[in-house]
Amino acid sequence: MRALIVDDSRFARSYLRGLLKEMGIECEEAADGQAGLDLLHAGPVFDVVLVDWYMPVMDGLEMLRQLRAQGFDGMKVLMVTTEAENQFITRALDAGADEYLMKPFDEEALSEKLAMLGLVEA
Repeated sequence: MRALIVDDSRFARSYLRGLLKEMGIECEEAADGQAGLDLLHAGPVFDVVLVDWYMPVMDGLEMLRQLRAQGFDGMKVLMVTTEAENQFITRALDAGADEYLMKPFDEEALSEKLAMLGLVEA
């Protein structure tokens, strides 16, 4: 299984990579939404994309809208952000996110979300 982590925080990418690696998931990283889209178009197939909301160049919500508009429908998208208000959750889900994970989180919370998406065993 392969994941694309899109977050402008090097720490957040490293933290997610470590958790996913322990679950046996290979990872690629991008520091903004445009770089994430570029990786998607480059060819490797990803099972899940974990996207931060606030990033330079292209934010996560715009990346999410574009990847869905460009036909990347088969992959799961998990919005991973500090925004906890319902309006943000609704906007992300309306834009095409499959699930929403609030920072800070731990391995158990990430694993639960991935299990909800059918990507790992519960």
